[in-house]
Amino acid sequence: MAESPVTVTREGAVARVTLTNPKRRNSLSEDTLRRLLAALDEVVASDATGVVLQAEGPVFSAGHDFADVAARDMVGVRELLALCQSVMERMHTMPQVVVARVHALATAAGCQLVASADLAVAADTAGFALPGGKGGWFCHTPAVPVARAIGRKRLMEMALTGDVVDAKTALDWGLVNQVVPEGELDAAVDDLLARATHGSAASKAWGKRVLYAQLDRPESDAYAVAAEAMAAASQTDGAKEGMSAFLEKRRPSWTD
Repeated sequence: MAESPVTVTREGAVARVTLTNPKRRNSLSEDTLRRLLAALDEVVASDATGVVLQAEGPVFSAGHDFADVAARDMVGVRELLALCQSVMERMHTMPQVVVARVHALATAAGCQLVASADLAVAADTAGFALPGGKGGWFCHTPAVPVARAIGRKRLMEMALTGDVVDAKTALDWGLVNQVVPEGELDAAVDDLLARATHGSAASKAWGKRVLYAQLDRPESDAYAVAAEAMAAASQTDGAKEGMSAFLEKRRPSWTD
């Protein structure tokens, strides 16, 4: 039996979802996307508080598998893109914090994976590209989350030129949160994830959901969503414990 192109492992409260098909440059075939979605669902059903999305081999992910795409008609390609969208959206809807660990080149839908993660740490050896601008199949769907991370003009540069953006530029543009030497990548990922998951897990999960719900809305609509959520959240056990601990000048004791 062939090895799975995606694996899930646990290290304490952290789940590691790994793309393990370096021979195919961790390309996102239908099988890989389905296994990636199943892996994320597996983490959702667990008691993990954080997820590291990582990859093996010389490329983080080369995006869609052209052998898979070329064999499909338009309906089949639509189905593949819908599956890919489900993976990206799952990272937003799952309660756990998702950190992309990017050690190497992430192109097209591979770059889309990075942009869709909650947080991203890149090695200084990493690169990012929307290469459809150089070819015949434009990176329409990968551009959706990338645009929301880096803004219009920078998106246009990436999408129209297809050029590789180095890690330092990706940091300056807001595509990743940190860039570190490759040898320090694991430590930086672990540190960021620890800081992003401390505190009440239930509060963090709700907070993440509401952040995504209000992003890109008009300001008044965003306030309406955020205010209602914040009012409701004030009555949760986590909020009450956090406020009590602050007022009583003690460390909080989280029950969730």
